[in-house]
Amino acid sequence: MNRDSALARAALHFDDGTFIADLARRVAVRSESQNPQQRPPLAQYLQTEMAPALERMGFAVAVLDNPAPAGGPFLVAERIEDPLLPTMLSYGHADVIRGLDEQWRAGLSPWELKREGERYYGRGSADNKGQHSINLAALSAVLAERGRLGFNAKFLIETGEEIGSPGLAEFCAREKQRLKADVLIASDGPRLSAARPTLYLGSRGAINMDFRVDLRDGAHHSGNWGGLLANPGVMLAHALASIIGRDGRVLVPELLPQNMPASVRRALADCAVEPGADEPAVNDWWGEPGFSRAEKVYGWNTFEVLAFKTGNPENPVNAIPGAASAHCQVRYVAGCDPLTFVPALRRHLDACGFGMVTVTQAAKGLFHATRLDPDTPWVHWAVDSITRTLGTKPAVLPNIGGSLPNECFADILGLPTLWVPHSYAGCSQHAPDEHVLEPILREGLAMMTGLFWDLGDKAPAR
Repeated sequence: MNRDSALARAALHFDDGTFIADLARRVAVRSESQNPQQRPPLAQYLQTEMAPALERMGFAVAVLDNPAPAGGPFLVAERIEDPLLPTMLSYGHADVIRGLDEQWRAGLSPWELKREGERYYGRGSADNKGQHSINLAALSAVLAERGRLGFNAKFLIETGEEIGSPGLAEFCAREKQRLKADVLIASDGPRLSAARPTLYLGSRGAINMDFRVDLRDGAHHSGNWGGLLANPGVMLAHALASIIGRDGRVLVPELLPQNMPASVRRALADCAVEPGADEPAVNDWWGEPGFSRAEKVYGWNTFEVLAFKTGNPENPVNAIPGAASAHCQVRYVAGCDPLTFVPALRRHLDACGFGMVTVTQAAKGLFHATRLDPDTPWVHWAVDSITRTLGTKPAVLPNIGGSLPNECFADILGLPTLWVPHSYAGCSQHAPDEHVLEPILREGLAMMTGLFWDLGDKAPAR
């Protein structure tokens, strides 16, 4: 009974096909939260897949209602070995985005796990069924080898992450005592690169906003009115150009953090952003000048134009449009208040002579930023554990570039948050042909088994 034996047990669980069989069965459940007609499979996944797997490991399982009418149920599982031991909370989401069946490459189906070389294709293989399946299997390996975990474990699995996690914040506030723990250890999102194990500590926030110029009803013939009528598309383009320069630099200081903490800069100095063969090439001339690639995407704020419309782009006519609109987004790091962004943009537009441009916060698209300091004991403990298992130091990202509901754990539950992703940026997670890489699955199982063994062996001081 030792750590190496637990790692060997986990490797055998993968190599003998048991893990892949479990994942294939879970991928086959059409748990599409974006499809209102597929609500029953959300509960089915919890009841037929998650509950039995956790109960076999001695967890007490409850499926609880969502306080939000639009949200699906939550599963909460608890294994309390000794109240004096440290307690870990883990998280996963049972839902996936729409299957988009007809858009997958010939020979592939979103609901059938299929192997091609090192890739396993299937909806949820990367986001998030494959990831929480790894963590469950790693817990099982430690339990089978040691006879106990050596710590208390809780699992929270939601069914609405792909529709913005409705009710999750309210649920965490309501069930705060039930979910009480010392640390969150969970998996979602991509690694820094496919080849490098990664630990991230939070997520950038996101706030979406709508810009609009309304000058007149309808469009008017450009031959008769060109040169006489102001063009709203041109006006809105110039307004947006006053916010973000032609090189991608944000020009409104109030949209940016005051500084980048030294601990964040040190952590990112060890994180090289190198796209893989299936990923787009980086435009190094774009973004904040003087920053590294990692600092641009993980340590700073960005402003993006996500959609722009004027006239009829699908069927243009020779007429000056009466209106123009743009849907934009600010991705921001911890320490910024997103509710100050729209007022700051209003002041900026007025000062630049764009009073005709309206800017409003979008009805959807607000995520709060979180970040655990890379110099905290939990981070050092996790880095040491992963390095011991794999013989290589993981990349430590203070936060990922995207957004997830980490504020529910970091802010509402007050937990240090450690995320160990088991996917990569080229996995097509929200597109046809979603897949996960076999080396990442196998390595992820080893990492998590080592982490859980070490948590039961010697965790940081509570």
